[in-house]
Formats: sequence, C-alpha cells, structure tokens
Amino acid sequence: MIFRSLTTRVIVISISLLAFGISFFAFLNLRKEQIQLINSARETTDLLLRTVEASIYNSMRIGNTDDVQVILEMVGQNPKLTGVRIFHPHGMVLRSSHPIEVGRPVDNVDYQMFLQNRKEGVFTVQGLGDVLRMIKPIYNDEPCHICHGHKARIIGVLNVNYSLSETQKRMIEATKLFFVSTAAIIAFLSVTISLVLLKFVRKPLRLLVENMARVEEGDLTVRMNYKGKDEVGQLVASFDSMVDRLDKAKQELEQLHFQQMERADRLASVGEMAAGIAHEIKNPLTGIAAAISIIKEDFQASDPRSDILVEVLDQVKRMDKTVNDLLFFGKPSPPEFVYADLNSILQKTVVFASQYKGGKHIEKKLDLCEDLPPVHVDPKQIQQVLLNIILNAFQAMPGGGELSIVTKTTVRDGVTFVRAIIGDTGYGIPPQVLEKLFTPFFTTKAQGTGLGLAICHNIISQHSGDISVASENGKGTEFTIDLPAVMGRLDDGPAGTIHDVKEQQ
Repeated sequence: MIFRSLTTRVIVISISLLAFGISFFAFLNLRKEQIQLINSARETTDLLLRTVEASIYNSMRIGNTDDVQVILEMVGQNPKLTGVRIFHPHGMVLRSSHPIEVGRPVDNVDYQMFLQNRKEGVFTVQGLGDVLRMIKPIYNDEPCHICHGHKARIIGVLNVNYSLSETQKRMIEATKLFFVSTAAIIAFLSVTISLVLLKFVRKPLRLLVENMARVEEGDLTVRMNYKGKDEVGQLVASFDSMVDRLDKAKQELEQLHFQQMERADRLASVGEMAAGIAHEIKNPLTGIAAAISIIKEDFQASDPRSDILVEVLDQVKRMDKTVNDLLFFGKPSPPEFVYADLNSILQKTVVFASQYKGGKHIEKKLDLCEDLPPVHVDPKQIQQVLLNIILNAFQAMPGGGELSIVTKTTVRDGVTFVRAIIGDTGYGIPPQVLEKLFTPFFTTKAQGTGLGLAICHNIISQHSGDISVASENGKGTEFTIDLPAVMGRLDDGPAGTIHDVKEQQ
C-alpha cells in the first residue's frame, strides 16, 4: 500500500540509487586503500631484504662469516619480522635470526617458493595470521669463489617473513571507518532528500489531490494559491486556472439551462395554445372550403369570379396546412412502426412531389443503393419529412436546377444506419440562418410557419435517427438523414413484414 505513493517510490528509488552509488565508490576506495597497505608492507619487506643482503654481502666478502649470524639476529628483533634466515638450496637452514633453526630443514612453504622460482607470497600461519614471505637467491659471484668455489651458481637463499597483522589491523580500521562514514553519509542524504521531497513535492501534491476531490464533488470555489515557481507550482497554477474556467462554464451552463427551461415552458404553452386554436379553426375551414367549392360550380370557367374563388380555395388550403402543422407540433401523433424499404418511400415521394408547382422543371437524379437494409419506421411520417425537404429544394430552385437523392449504408459506433442524402443546386442557406434552421417558428419565407423542419427534426428523433444539413451560400444545400437499419429480409406486401430480423442496437 505504501508504494502506491509517488513520493514514497521516488524517495525509495533515490535512496537506493544513492546508497548503491556511495557504497560502490566506498568499496572501490576501500579496496584501493587495502592494496596500498599491502604494497607498503611489500615495499618495506623488499627494502629490508635488500638491506640485509647488502650487509651480509659485505661481511662475507671480507671473510667475517660470524657477523652474518649477528646481523640476522639484530634484524630479527623487529617485531614485524617473524623470521630472517639463509638456507641452502637443498633446504637446510644455514643462518637464522632464531639460532635454534640453524641446521634444521627450512619451512616447506619457503622451500617450495624457491623451487617454484617465486619471489614472494602471502600465507596464513597459525598463531601469526597472514605472513608475507619473500626470498632472494644469493648468487655465487666472483668474490665468493674464494670460500665457495665456482661450481655452484646459488650458494644460499635469503628468506624474510614479514607479519601482516599490523597491516590487517589498519585495514580493519579503515574498513570500519569507510562503513561508518558511508552509512552516515547515506543516512544524512536520505533524511535530507526525504524532507525535501515531502515538503516540496508530497505536501502540495496531496493538497492538490484533496482539492481535486472537492472539485469532483462540485465545489468550484477551491483555490490553492501556491506561490512556488517550480514544476509543482506550474501544475498548481494550471489547476487553479482550470477550476476558474470550470466555474465560469458552470455559471454559463446554469444560465443557458435556465434560458432553455424558460424557452421550453414558453414553447410548451404556445404549443398547447396553438393546438387548441388549430383544433377550433380546422372544422370551420373545412366547411368554408366545401361551401366555396359548391359556389364555384355555379360559375362558368370563363367567369372572372371563378378565378377569385380558386384563389380563395388556395388560401384556405394554405391555412389548413398551417393548422395541421400546428396540431402536429403541439400534439404530435405517435409513430406506427412497420418494416419498410426507404428506397420505395423515396421513389413514391419524388413522384408525388413532382406534381407540385415548380417540380416538373427540376432534373431529378436518383442513386439508390441496391440491397438496402430495411428500416423500422412510420412510412407516412418519413414520407412527410422527405416531402418537406424535397419541396423546400424545389422552392430553392425557382429557375430550374438539379435534385439529387443518394441512399447508402453507413456504420457509426458499431451501429449500421441507412442514409439518405437529398441535395439541390439552389441558392443555398446563409450561415446565420443555417444554425437556426430546426428552431420552431423560425422561417425566412413570407408565408411560412417555421414549423416544417422543426417537425421533421422531431419525427427523425422519434425514429432514433439523425438529420443534419450542410449548405454553401450560392451553391446549394444538402440534407442527410440517418435511420437505424434492420438486418433481415423484407417481404412484399402492405404490412411490411420481415423475417430473420436483427435490429442494430
């Protein structure tokens, strides 16, 4: 659990690396110190060996062989020397700092070193510890021929044994000193690093986490006001800036939500009122239309009054359409879902729309995808949406143009949709109008109600689909309708039954 903390992990890793680095360099220094102590002992022993050799050589050259024993005994009084001797190449001790050794075989270790032509070696001797053993052959030089003849090449072997106990004590003391100093340095740096990280990293980070938790709970008044200029200070400054922006965004959202709620309440009231008024107007309008139709039959076609009655009937029909839009927007009827082919609905809608004024002079291009999956929709409501969009396209091309309709399938978020794209080559829609296109009661037409596209948007939403529009001013408009596809086989017939159906969820 403790290693879940970033600061703890940083402290542990830093101390571990620090301890390893200091210990490694301390070991190297200790090893170097030990080697220096050993080399110092070796140099001392070698110097002593050369001094003894020179003294013995001078004594033997003048024939004072008894002085050799005296020299060895004097040198042997050094407490660091465990033995100074001269032995015959055959292994017999000739002279020694310990007279008791004279005439006895030399120590086998020293003799083996001579036989192996080794000059020195460190060996452990019971009761004495490590001992540096050095040997140096005494060659039969010309001045020695007087006493020893000239046949033997080596007349003796000088052997010095130097105790390393004092050196080992110094090595142990140095080792202890290195260990203590290394441990003290590691402890001091560990405590210092820990305190620095806890104060300048962990404390502000913990405070940041606590404040973030308060922000998650909805408290946007949290501010840290950290005065540091380091990376943690920059992080804290970014946090305070983020909370400031969140607080402003929250206030804006609350204000926008309040405005939308007010607007929704007004729209609901207007819708209910519009539905009530439209219901009261619809029946009289039907009666007026029937009465005018009967009166029109009493006039000849050439009578000017007949044209007036035709215009009156057109206005009554327009009012009836407005009333129907108000009724649908105020109290929309629930869709009656069946499985249907969108291509078939589009083809029937285009034929029906072509009968309207201005539709016959528009070039129509249909690119309908074969094997299009069926959709689960209310065909009448979908036809109402398509008819509204197509008629708007006709009105956008008063001087003629091209209406293009494309169907295909598309996949979004793992769901298959049937897509219908309806485009025209009209005058397009300005950007400031485009963003309000689906807003109820918004219209740019002198005789429009502003409900047509709002109703289309509601119908497509009830069918779990999407409707969008893209337009470039002066180059045309393109509406895109996506409806969830149903994977299966659509049977012929009015009911629109389907087999092996699997809806895309």
